[in-house]
Amino acid sequence: MRRSTDYFLSSHGGNLPRPAAFDAKLAKYDDHKEEIAAELPGAVQWVVDKQIACGVDIVNDGEYVKAANGGSYGSYMAGRVTGYSMVDRPADFKPKRAGVGERDRRDFPGFYASGLWLAGSGGPVRPGFSTPGAAPGAGPGVTPTKIRACTGPVSYHGYDAIKKDIDALKVALQGKDGADGFIAALGPLSLGASVTNLHYKDERDYMMAVADTVREEYKAITDAGLIVQVDEPEFATSWMFYPDYTVDQYRKYLDFCVEIINHALRGLPQDQIRFHMCWGSGHRPHVHDIEFRHIADKLFQINAEAYSFEASNPRHAHEYVVFDDIKLPDGKIIVPGVIGHYTDLVEHPELVAERLMNFAKRVGMENVHAGTDCGIGSRVGHEEIVWAKLKAMSEGCRIAGKRMKGN
Repeated sequence: MRRSTDYFLSSHGGNLPRPAAFDAKLAKYDDHKEEIAAELPGAVQWVVDKQIACGVDIVNDGEYVKAANGGSYGSYMAGRVTGYSMVDRPADFKPKRAGVGERDRRDFPGFYASGLWLAGSGGPVRPGFSTPGAAPGAGPGVTPTKIRACTGPVSYHGYDAIKKDIDALKVALQGKDGADGFIAALGPLSLGASVTNLHYKDERDYMMAVADTVREEYKAITDAGLIVQVDEPEFATSWMFYPDYTVDQYRKYLDFCVEIINHALRGLPQDQIRFHMCWGSGHRPHVHDIEFRHIADKLFQINAEAYSFEASNPRHAHEYVVFDDIKLPDGKIIVPGVIGHYTDLVEHPELVAERLMNFAKRVGMENVHAGTDCGIGSRVGHEEIVWAKLKAMSEGCRIAGKRMKGN
């Protein structure tokens, strides 16, 4: 990945607004499959041009292919893998883990009972970030009659689909000197960790098979010369899924997670791998998020060159001080979020610059890219605000670059 000592390079979490007419067709994907296939390259060209116009240096396809039928950041993978099916829920079934935000749920029962945690900020929120492994139609307090389970060998068959994604982005980047391209792909934990294994002999064998499966998509992206962003919010959000874990127990669990993730990345070029983790995009209290200081060293054991993480929201904006105690490994890049999805307020470029400098003074300017906490296309109230946030980010990058050089 590129580095710069002239100004801070900028990127984002992946999810971006879509052209209105195209978005309407995606919402009814089964009725418009042929039209969507024909219009996808033009839509990707539109979003690449919008990102570059906002001053973004490392751009993507907006994650448009993940939006079919109101899909979430991870549901797109269901059509690219085999081995999973919905089965009747056994009478003695015990979920592998608790639900989203379980530690917060215990302290804020009224908030969760109200359903407000399902809403976003500012305006309409596209569907997404549903409870992994839940049966379709299952809502809060509803016990599903079906569960999603691994019932056969897990394997990847999405080669044609990922090729279309790659081709659309590469065409859109033609003639865009100075812009690099990335495609976000689902992490192995997000694909498999919530699902009950009914096929493999144990959890380790199952998750290794999941890692082999997602690796096929990662390899297609890196073979095409693009950056793959491994989307793995579960690296931090699993702390909520196991609400009775101590920090030491969770760190031991992360050792297993690192092994699985690195198995998925084996043999791939690290300079084309960016790993994204977050504490979940849900608009909830987040008071029990695992502190970054407890997991940062585990994060840097993952075989990626760059690491994207939340750093602008009110629960994590102070955690740049972690780098007073933890040394960033040589050759690594951090991509802290300097703008966020948690508010429709557009961050001031001076605040963006301040946030970047807080990190750069500790790890070196060339080792910092500007990023967003998470994808902002579906969690911010209106697309106009998204573009304004990205422009503020790029302006802040220039301000911070000048100050780091003493100008």
